[in-house]
Amino acid sequence: MSKLPLSRFTVIDLTRARSGPTAVRQLADWGADVLKIESPGDDADIGSRHGSDFQNLHRNKRSLTLNLKDPDGIAILKRLAERADVIVENYRPDVKHRLGIDYETLRAINPRLVYASISGFGQDGPYRDRPGFDQIAQGMGGLMSITGLPGQGPVRAGIAIADLTAGVFCAMGILIALLEREESGEGQWVQSSLLAAQIAMLDFQAARWLISGEVPEQAGNNHPTSIPTGVFATADGHINIAASGGEIFARLCKALGAEGLATHPAFATGKARLRNRDQLNHAIETITRTRSSAEWIDLLNRAGVPSGPINRIDQVFADPQVLRMGITRPIESSRHGRQQLVGQAVELSRTPWAVRTPTPDKGAHTDAVLSALGYDASAIASLRARGVI
Repeated sequence: MSKLPLSRFTVIDLTRARSGPTAVRQLADWGADVLKIESPGDDADIGSRHGSDFQNLHRNKRSLTLNLKDPDGIAILKRLAERADVIVENYRPDVKHRLGIDYETLRAINPRLVYASISGFGQDGPYRDRPGFDQIAQGMGGLMSITGLPGQGPVRAGIAIADLTAGVFCAMGILIALLEREESGEGQWVQSSLLAAQIAMLDFQAARWLISGEVPEQAGNNHPTSIPTGVFATADGHINIAASGGEIFARLCKALGAEGLATHPAFATGKARLRNRDQLNHAIETITRTRSSAEWIDLLNRAGVPSGPINRIDQVFADPQVLRMGITRPIESSRHGRQQLVGQAVELSRTPWAVRTPTPDKGAHTDAVLSALGYDASAIASLRARGVI
């Protein structure tokens, strides 16, 4: 295996919950030396430490317990910051200033430091001190108004999409800052928020309002503007069909044995299909109900019409294409045995990512890290006795 590309970078992880750990996971999987700072007390993060969620989020890290409410704990963190490349935190904006570990303070110690912050609503503004939570951002960012069936009322997405995308955007910002540092020699402050990430993910739905003045509404399983794209019943379940555009729509009609739909005045143009969507969907579904999902998926894909199954999560990971992609990776844990973890969605031809180590036990690397900083055994014992580590 080639050397992992981020192995020369040291990352201090001050994050909790999901958005921050998601950002750090991107760096850890590509080889960064990540030191997760945790409170010495019994503080739960996401579920049980030994549950599937926590184990998936925090692989490829070392763990150091450190009481950041103690001056000696802050002193140790500042010594770590002197030699770190990146710090990632997702406190409320006021917390880091109260602790004295904000960007300006740590920049004075290490001007090359890339300091990354994820918040609920940004580092300033009227909502800066509000606690952030994924579902709150989904609602405030517009997603819940366009998710679900027409008239159903607000519906959240089935994943923590604001958390996850804020983390991915933050990781991208960190990488850009590290690239820029190669020219300037200086670090900088990288900022992302759940609200900004959620708005960015609106994409074309946001553009419909900003550019065209349209307020998007719920469309259920139908694509809001590309028709016919949606879920159709079959003899034994449901499938997705995406046949927008005149050429693909004509292929669909031919594969269904209903060429007349393509030239019918009610469906002959994109605008007409959008206007008469329910009528068209009913006509298509009357035909798709006559065969099994597998039969239609095979027939439609051979005809050049995008279609696919609607898998449960267990079916996703049994799919032959997913198996071929290798998006899951195994890891051996002395505590949990062999685990399969969700991996990265991007592959480089020469440069790998890897799941190298399981999620560490809390504080598993505390003594080793402090020894590397110059603390001897008696000093470490004293810190532990005083609740600093």
